[in-house]
Amino acid sequence: MIAKIIIGKNFGDEGKGLATDYFALEAAKRGADVICVRHNGGAQAGHTVDLRERRFVFSQLSSGSFRGADTYWADSFMPDLYKLSAEAESFGESGGRLPNIYASEKCRCTCIIDVLLNMLLETSRGSARHGSCGMGINEAAVRSATFPLYLGDVLGMSASNLYSRLRELRRDYLPLRLRELSADLSKAGEYGEMLKSDDVLYNAAEAMCRNGRYVQLMPQERLRSYDEVIFEGAQGLLLDELNTEYAPHLTTSRTGLYEPARILSALCGKEPFSAEAVYVTRSYVTRHGAGPLPYEGKLGIAVTDRTNVCNQWQGEFRTAPHGSTEEFLRAVLRDIAETKLKADISLFVTHLNESEGCIITDSGSIPVAEHFAETGGVFGRYYLSDSPFAEDVSVPGQLKG
Repeated sequence: MIAKIIIGKNFGDEGKGLATDYFALEAAKRGADVICVRHNGGAQAGHTVDLRERRFVFSQLSSGSFRGADTYWADSFMPDLYKLSAEAESFGESGGRLPNIYASEKCRCTCIIDVLLNMLLETSRGSARHGSCGMGINEAAVRSATFPLYLGDVLGMSASNLYSRLRELRRDYLPLRLRELSADLSKAGEYGEMLKSDDVLYNAAEAMCRNGRYVQLMPQERLRSYDEVIFEGAQGLLLDELNTEYAPHLTTSRTGLYEPARILSALCGKEPFSAEAVYVTRSYVTRHGAGPLPYEGKLGIAVTDRTNVCNQWQGEFRTAPHGSTEEFLRAVLRDIAETKLKADISLFVTHLNESEGCIITDSGSIPVAEHFAETGGVFGRYYLSDSPFAEDVSVPGQLKG
């Protein structure tokens, strides 16, 4: 079995969709049977894949879907069934064939109560917002510690039974969480009214049950039946929930090698497998959401992004140059050291067309070959992209370790 592990190196929006599409395309050329594993976060992901004639922004489907790769939701992924149909239908309208969506029965589902609580809390922070997408991921994680809603259970429920379950969560869990947050539902405006509405809960339950038709439960062990497994990470290393350097502006998941290493260990044990950890970065750094962005305002080029538009939750899309070589490598080396996974380490650089083929740092633009030398052999291979299309990705021979 071959494993490709796609990891965003920075704050997200590095080009993980492009990287996943590239490896799915390469596997398809070899006739390999491929599955993409979504293993962290949930519906807040926005991974863009561009084809010559169309583009799509993936959320819960994998970015290998245009290439025929199946999707698997690992037990550490938090799906939002309510939102799934919109993505599935939109993908079909874009000309894509809906992939098989397999999932662990232990996925913790995000529900409407989590989403509304997230929106309520984030808006109440005002200028001190954490940068949440308003998708309820953190609230789902907090609730799941004591009141979990597992996918395996949801897929076996009728709409009326799930509605009853959501009412129980509202009755038994919601007051506890509101007390913990020092929030008053009577003063929570539209989100408070929606949380009190039985119609909102029933409509959410009905949609979740209806959209369950897209998903098939599958034991994790069956991943071994595929020729290639692509782990498609979400967010970025600097947003990892344990990276206290940027707290509280973090995501509620492990964004690096941790989950793929855990899954591979369970799948393969001591049996040999081929793994490549691919850290993805733009030729510069971006951040879409609140929180520090070192060297912000010093990029020196104008950037336009069709996917990351200004919105009420994340605000403006911000840019910056990379820092020193030590800063560039810090999170990557920490990630590698944590799991000690035996894997080749590569760097996938995107948006080189915007930086004249260079990596932009706070001390100036550095040609890729020079940057490769400066990183001291940490990356055995560079994948280079100066267009949004997977077919245009190159792997220069002189930059291979």
